[in-house]
Amino acid sequence: MKKAILATKVGMTQIFKEDGTLIPVTVLEAGPCVVTQVKTVENDGYSAVQVGFGEKKERIVNKDKAGKKEVVHRHGVNKAQQGHFKKAGVSAKRYLREFRFENAEEYSLAQEIKADIFAEGDKIDATAITKGKGFQGAIKRHGQSRGPMAHGSKYHRHAGSNGACSSPSRVFKGKRMPGHMGSVQVTVKNLEVVRVDAEKNLILIKGAVPGAKKALITIKETTKAEA
Repeated sequence: MKKAILATKVGMTQIFKEDGTLIPVTVLEAGPCVVTQVKTVENDGYSAVQVGFGEKKERIVNKDKAGKKEVVHRHGVNKAQQGHFKKAGVSAKRYLREFRFENAEEYSLAQEIKADIFAEGDKIDATAITKGKGFQGAIKRHGQSRGPMAHGSKYHRHAGSNGACSSPSRVFKGKRMPGHMGSVQVTVKNLEVVRVDAEKNLILIKGAVPGAKKALITIKETTKAEA
């Protein structure tokens, strides 16, 4: 892998090709990201680049007249993180992610990675946390079929039998049952980049990308060859 960037999901829209073909696209605000650390085989045992994305306030500690500490921006960057960003020569970032680049030595600290790292027609893999659906039944969660909806039926949306009777007298592991749905990391592979707007830091991806609006999306050069 040689190319990757962090982005946030803006939403979905549609664009038209020159021949009038309509294409549904997901708009991502990609970067600009900055390199906060470069890892090499000699120092760290592997080659990788750590990048930061999104601004974050630093944690400020003030003292009142009584000498008691008053913390401002409680969820800001702590001293250890401040030192890490100061060493890289960049401002505090909200997100930090590491990419195993084969050409990590070519990157330098504080170097910017912008949306134009990708071009129209590139194939990418998009990784994000899916939307949380809460507790759902087996029909919505696993696509199981419902029972008769007649008034006399007492089996409408139930999951059905959970297992055997006296033998083995238990429910097998992996049985598809109602439970928490969504809010898991998903990677959709081999998506196509339709358009790149470097000035506005926008990348348009054909089709749907996992995650809710404003969710963090990791875009990498695809590892799956097109069939």
